[in-house]
Amino acid sequence: MTSPFSPQQWLQISLQQQGLLQPSSAVAEVIQQLSYIQIDSINVVERAHHHVLHSRLADYSPSQLDSAMSSQSIFEYWSHAAAYLPIEDYRFSLYRKQQLQQGDKHWFEPEHKVMREVKARIAAEGPLKANQFQHDENHKAGTWWDWKPAKKALEQLFMQGDLMVVRREKFQKVYDLTERVLPSHIDTRPPSDNEFASHLILRYLSAHGFGNLQQIQYLRKGIKPLLSKTLAHMCERGEISHFTESNQDYYSVTNLSLPAEIPNKVWLLNPFDNLVIQRQKLKQWFGFDYQIEVYVPEAKRQYGYYSLPILWRDRFIGRVDVKADRKQQCLLLQNLHIEEYAFNTQLHGVNADISEFIPAFIAAIKHYCAFNYCQRWQLIRCNDKTMSQMLPIK
Repeated sequence: MTSPFSPQQWLQISLQQQGLLQPSSAVAEVIQQLSYIQIDSINVVERAHHHVLHSRLADYSPSQLDSAMSSQSIFEYWSHAAAYLPIEDYRFSLYRKQQLQQGDKHWFEPEHKVMREVKARIAAEGPLKANQFQHDENHKAGTWWDWKPAKKALEQLFMQGDLMVVRREKFQKVYDLTERVLPSHIDTRPPSDNEFASHLILRYLSAHGFGNLQQIQYLRKGIKPLLSKTLAHMCERGEISHFTESNQDYYSVTNLSLPAEIPNKVWLLNPFDNLVIQRQKLKQWFGFDYQIEVYVPEAKRQYGYYSLPILWRDRFIGRVDVKADRKQQCLLLQNLHIEEYAFNTQLHGVNADISEFIPAFIAAIKHYCAFNYCQRWQLIRCNDKTMSQMLPIK
């Protein structure tokens, strides 16, 4: 079956399914729609999980995420990475937890004696952080993988389901026993293989509108055969739709429709935003070749340490490397890079006009600036001469 929409229309649908076109009213609502929000520690600007919510909630503040955790409408666990998840999806986290309980390995071999001691102390004292456990003087610090024994034990107990995160304090996890954290009404029946696969498929397709097998199984090992089989069965039952594009099989939720309007708006998206996290999909479908350069040696960086993808209307047209100078309360636009095609193509059948982009971009910068508790912003460098003249380097 041929694709019912063009690649650009699929992007418009993704914007709609990703909650960017209609701002949500609550953190839990956003996470429910996206299925997860990735947690990341980089803080040259406000952290990734807060930024993703900022892009979808009017007047978002980090305290709203804390409140959602306190009200137990969301919980912290592992998706393809550390993430916040809807509490309704708790039972599906049991799939991975059971695997770990049965001997599967996460990062390191479990030390059961230390795990028993750590769990017993939390049971007796209540919620604790890793730094509240005594450091073994004989344990020599090494790489970040070389965690002290208590921290390893906490993480293993968390991953296999004995502990949950009740909150974070200065980004440090605070752990407590699962039975003291999990609301009593939550379904704790472990899902079957088919239930788990169907859950992953429907969550992904609902959040994005469409996807292929590789995208649905993103960074999940050993599940491809099960997902492939389940996708076929769901298509047969009419639960999802199937189409081909560039000789690849794609799937979508049924009864999709195009959004009524794409506003003249700019979104500065986080590198870990759900819309852009799968770089190959971004490049293949939306023509935007993007990589985060945090892990690239400084001398080899092309765009900057922490460049945000710039989405204008329904097209990615550039990126900007940002840093919050918190002492001076100034947001630094260290390198604004506009793609060559940005203003030489059409959007919605009309020429992309830089004069329409500029006010939308300034509005986005001001919004992001305030989100980072900055009073002003400063453009350091820009590759586009016209942009440099209209946004003078200060």
